[in-house]
Amino acid sequence: MTRIRIYVLVPCLIISAVSACAQCSFTLARLKYGGGGDWYNGPSSLPNLAMAVAAETNIPICDTIAVVEIMDDRLFSFPFIYMTGHGNVHFTAKERLRLRAYLIGGGFLLANDDYGMDTAFRREMKALFPENPLVEVPASHPIYSKVHKLPGLPKIHVHDGLPAKGYGIFWEGRLIVYYAFSSDIGDGMEDPETYHDRPELHRAALDMGVNLVAWFFDPKELRESKQPGEAAPQ
Repeated sequence: MTRIRIYVLVPCLIISAVSACAQCSFTLARLKYGGGGDWYNGPSSLPNLAMAVAAETNIPICDTIAVVEIMDDRLFSFPFIYMTGHGNVHFTAKERLRLRAYLIGGGFLLANDDYGMDTAFRREMKALFPENPLVEVPASHPIYSKVHKLPGLPKIHVHDGLPAKGYGIFWEGRLIVYYAFSSDIGDGMEDPETYHDRPELHRAALDMGVNLVAWFFDPKELRESKQPGEAAPQ
């Protein structure tokens, strides 16, 4: 099976002292989904994450944030998508097929349970990948140490008091979905005055987000995630 290389960054062409591509080639995208859940929750979280990635890595990330739907023609232009919410999530049959193709083809989904999304999200992931269930991502995985050393998914908000756990869906050994459960890194990444989180919690949430983005765009990780017999991305 041929993998769609939607995650390969296109380098900027230096035409003059001013870059024609505005010095960025990767845009974080928020997933707008159906079902009634508040997909738009936490408007400052992704802009803050983009700023942290720009400051702490060499990834050419844009300071703008996109909003994309699964059936949008632009979906495959965004290799890293984020979803969050408190309520219901529902994908249509066509959306499930397309999102599955996007993820198998090289895309990545970071899902943040903002307390209330868990039941619906798990239902949709089971329908999307019945053969690859959500499993807990071990603390040894490089998403917890790529830039910042973390013991695991940080616990940001108490909610019902359950421990924070990071779950994932793996396809042929490659992590394609990461689900932050009972943590709420999304709220943690928001402007500090929104929830008045302690500075160390705000920082921990951003550290987790930076790790995920940096891990995904590390060429070494992409080389190690190639299919058998497939050439490594250049």
